[in-house]
Amino acid sequence: MTLRNEQFSALFDPRGIIVAGASTHPGKFGFVVLHNIVTCGYRGEIFATNRDGAEVLGHQTLRSIDEVPEGAADLMFVCTPASTNGDLLREAAAKGVRAAFIASAGYGESDDEGRRRQDELVELADELGMLIVGPNGQGLVSTPSSLCAQIVAPYPPAGSIGIASQSGNFVSSFMNLSRQSGVGVSRAVSVGNAAQVGVLDALEFFADDPHTSVGLIYVEGIPDGREFAERLGAVARRMPVVVLKGGTTASGAQAAASHTGSLATDDRVFDGMCAQYGIVRAATLTEAFDCAATLVSQPLPSGPRTAVVTTVGGWGVVTADALSHTGLELVELPADLRDHLDTLLPPRWSRNNPIDMAGGETKDTVPEVLRSVVAHPGIDAVIMLGVGIQSNQGSLERNGPFYPEHGLERIVAFHDRQDRRYVETAIELSAEFDKPVLIATELAIADPDNAAVSAMHDAGRFCYPSADRAVVALDRLHRLRAWRDRRGLPPFAP
Repeated sequence: MTLRNEQFSALFDPRGIIVAGASTHPGKFGFVVLHNIVTCGYRGEIFATNRDGAEVLGHQTLRSIDEVPEGAADLMFVCTPASTNGDLLREAAAKGVRAAFIASAGYGESDDEGRRRQDELVELADELGMLIVGPNGQGLVSTPSSLCAQIVAPYPPAGSIGIASQSGNFVSSFMNLSRQSGVGVSRAVSVGNAAQVGVLDALEFFADDPHTSVGLIYVEGIPDGREFAERLGAVARRMPVVVLKGGTTASGAQAAASHTGSLATDDRVFDGMCAQYGIVRAATLTEAFDCAATLVSQPLPSGPRTAVVTTVGGWGVVTADALSHTGLELVELPADLRDHLDTLLPPRWSRNNPIDMAGGETKDTVPEVLRSVVAHPGIDAVIMLGVGIQSNQGSLERNGPFYPEHGLERIVAFHDRQDRRYVETAIELSAEFDKPVLIATELAIADPDNAAVSAMHDAGRFCYPSADRAVVALDRLHRLRAWRDRRGLPPFAP
């Protein structure tokens, strides 16, 4: 393991952590970060310092880092004023601390004096052999260590998306979407001003991290475009990378400069770089998370041939429209598949793609149709629409005045079982045939407790709130697979 990876291991998997500047005031960073570390179940030793030696959240604080046992902590979270941080780093290094996260502001994002102070901080950290993240950062999360060392919520479910961002707010946004969807996160870090450690440094660690399979990053400014492209491209050959970039317009670039002191790059050049190096570039926050969530839970399609399976017609029509704007193909149904579906569905079914079952399904129809479609060698990917309808009706009946009489208890339970069964079948078939099977329903947002949606959530699979979002995510996967095929690179395992 390289020195840098050892330092990153201390950052994300510390055996002990020092909270420098713990506070008794619930509105202060030093209170919030200690609260979050304790509340989210971090299993290592926790040492909190407070110049008055006050008790904070049941922890007896220490007046000085000198009181921390040598070698007991290898990470320090700094909530103290910028003027004191140099001495803190020296004291921490003497105790064996190898990494520090600095939440303090007043550095390079402020003025010339702040930039000078930031440069001095980096020189000191390099001299001490210490990795520092920040300053002006929000914090970090590491679910393998149950660590939530940040000055804000949330704490996401465990998973394999690694997040690195120049903006702490985007870290929070991605993790909020993780909580909502159930698609989990391995590591997340806000690099703040990126004085010593930037987004790419974290991403390179993620590429070697067994807990991480997809990188999701937000960037605003890029000081060295060639170095950025080469390093990001090297990671993207080993691990899927999804990028969201701010500062793509003149007004956005100006905002980026005041936010993190970053200079934006030409957006067309950046777009071309992503296409050249096989990087998934997203246009929006939700698209970025959709793509990352898809990459951790679905295999790459082997081609563009897409089938749409739906319980009613309208959803299929708009999905066909969405597909027409991508590199995906709404494939004409192979004759043998159409003939087989004739034996499963009533005569009124669409007999083409989208496969509209026209509400004619029985208890076992949906799993049988889905298996037939996913298994067919002429189909590369499937988008499934209409799950959750039965349990949506069941929810209305469960909450109505007649439940549980009139046989409602039995039928509501049946509806829930069926919708869960459809989801479980889709997941099993995707794994069995190594094909993406995407499920989309507005119930993902409208009713997260719906049986189909909750089954997706429990399985850590992304349930798309609309068919067009599923189509965009699938198109990104198809483009990535085509890029890798052209270079003789194997597809990634989900």
